[in-house]
Amino acid sequence: MTHGPGTGDAGDGRQGRLTRERVLAAALDLVDREGPAALTMRRLGAELGVEAMSLYRYAPGKNALLDGVAEALFLELESHLAAAARPSAASGPTLRAELHRIALVTYQVCLDHPEGTLLIFSRMTRVPLARRPPPVLRGHERVLALIQDAGYDQVHSARIWRAFMAWILGYVSVELQAMVDNPSEPDPAFRLGLHRMSFQELPTLRTTAPALAERGGPDGLTTGLDALLDRFL
Repeated sequence: MTHGPGTGDAGDGRQGRLTRERVLAAALDLVDREGPAALTMRRLGAELGVEAMSLYRYAPGKNALLDGVAEALFLELESHLAAAARPSAASGPTLRAELHRIALVTYQVCLDHPEGTLLIFSRMTRVPLARRPPPVLRGHERVLALIQDAGYDQVHSARIWRAFMAWILGYVSVELQAMVDNPSEPDPAFRLGLHRMSFQELPTLRTTAPALAERGGPDGLTTGLDALLDRFL
């Protein structure tokens, strides 16, 4: 991911001076509304009320903007985690409760920004660790420090971190996968397009598809997380 210059300002937009955070937040909003294909310097400049050239201070091109969308997601995650209540001592072991809190806040941010979240899977996974934006690295640091503060060494904390991240990102990717074939169709079978699938070849998938189309929700997230943590903690 490409880091632009810091959060200094350059030029006035419709709502005041530009900052990197404002530019990336606007990019995330545009991607959420119209998808990554809509994100160009010209279009983003129009959204912010500035000339496209003024945005090159914050991102040198579209690829950097797309990477910046993932950065904006992690900035929002930081903000929500700072605002969300921390677990009390009565809620159980601190490590497990805090991992639950991080997982649930991450889940909600991802579902609030489905198009932007897909860029995490398509772009962030190809970026070497040291080149990821500071908000992403702070997210890694947060979880690793939490685990090691609970008494786990570096090797075991890496295993827990890897399993924790894999579960959250995997769960979210399944929650966000496209399922509906025809949103305007009231009949569930035609809404899911089951008539396009051979019952002879795919009988189990066809009969289970309506259940698969329902999101697992926060309960499914935390139930699976507990099963995972029972193995590692």
